[in-house]
Amino acid sequence: MPEDPLLLHWFLPTGGDGRDPGGVTAVQGRTGSATRRPADIPYLTQVARAAEQAGFHSLLTPVGLGCADPWILTSALAQHTTRIGFLVAFRTGFASPTLLAQQADAFRRFAGGRLALNVVTGGDPAEQRAYGDRLGHDDRYARTDEVMTVLRTLLEGGTADHHGTHLHIEGARLTDPELRHPVPLYFGGASPAAEEVAARQADVHLLWAEPPAAVAARVERLRQGARAAGRAVRFGLRLHVISRDTAAEAWSEADRILAGIDPEAVRASQERFAGMDSTGQARMTALHGGVADAARLTVAPNLWAGIGLVREGAGTALVGSHDEVAARLAEYRALGIDEFVLSGYPHLEEAYRVGEEVAPRLRALTAADAA
Repeated sequence: MPEDPLLLHWFLPTGGDGRDPGGVTAVQGRTGSATRRPADIPYLTQVARAAEQAGFHSLLTPVGLGCADPWILTSALAQHTTRIGFLVAFRTGFASPTLLAQQADAFRRFAGGRLALNVVTGGDPAEQRAYGDRLGHDDRYARTDEVMTVLRTLLEGGTADHHGTHLHIEGARLTDPELRHPVPLYFGGASPAAEEVAARQADVHLLWAEPPAAVAARVERLRQGARAAGRAVRFGLRLHVISRDTAAEAWSEADRILAGIDPEAVRASQERFAGMDSTGQARMTALHGGVADAARLTVAPNLWAGIGLVREGAGTALVGSHDEVAARLAEYRALGIDEFVLSGYPHLEEAYRVGEEVAPRLRALTAADAA
C-alpha cells in the first residue's frame, strides 16, 4: 500500500477534453465543446506531464466503449513521464485474470512499478451486452470477486488454482514471480453485492462524492465489513473541482457550464442513466433528479451536482475559492477518506490550478489536524 497517508490523483481524459463536461465511458452525451481537444498522445502527454509536475500521485484512466484501450494508452504515456503512476481501469469478465496479471506484471516491470489497477464490474447492461456479457448485476460482482482472487494471487507471486462458479483456473503463475512492486487493487460499487466484494478484496474502495453525511455512513459501513473479513481498506473519493481565486469566480464558471448544457443532451443522458442497474449511478442521479435547475444543484456546502446532468459516473464537483475547496476536501478527509481522484475542465489547465492552489492548502489543513 502507498506510504503517503494522503494521496491525490488526477483524471486522464482519454475520450477527448474541453471546457465542458460530457459522456466518458460511452459516446453518448459528448458534445463538440467537451471534445475540442482530441485524445491523442501529444495532448494526453501534456496532461500527464502537467499532473506529474503539479505533484499528483497517479492518473486514473476510464474504461468502456467510448474510451481508448487503457493498457495501450498508458503504456505509451509511461514512456513520456518519469514519476507519475497509472491507475489503469479494466473490466472484469472480458479477459482471463491470468492474462490481466501478465499485462499488469509487464507494465510494472517496464514502467518502474508505476501501476495500480481500478477494477470495474460495469453498471450499464446495454454496454455489457455490447461486449458480449449477459450476466445480471449480482452475478457480475460474484465474477469480479473471483477475478480479484486470482489476480491478487498471481501478482503477489503465487500459483493460482481456482474452481469457482465463473472461473476455472489451473496452475497459473507468472514467469518471474518475484514481487518487485505491489499492485494495489482499487474498486468501486455502492450496492450490497459490491460492498461485500470490497470487504474481501479491495485495497482502496472508491466512492463518488455525495454530501458528507452520506459519505460518512458509507465509510463506516464499509470499514465494518472489511473488519469483519479481517482486513483494513483505504477509501478514495472521486469528484470534480471548480476552484478559483474567489468563490464568485468559481460559481460564475459553474453557471457558464450549466448555461451551455443542451437540454436535449440532458434528456438523452438521463434516459441512458435510467437504463443502468448501477446503484452508484442511481445515487448520483438522485442528487439532481435529472433537472437542470440551478437552485437544486447545490446539494451540500460547495458541492454541485451539475456535472452529472450529462456525465455518467462521478457527477459532483466542489465549487468555490481555493480555500473553500481545500476546506471541504479536508472535511471529507476527516470522515475517513484517504485518497482523492480529482478532475476539472479542461484537464490540462486544471491540473496545474488544483495542484498549485488547492493541494498545498489541503495538505496544510490535514497536517494541522494531525498535529
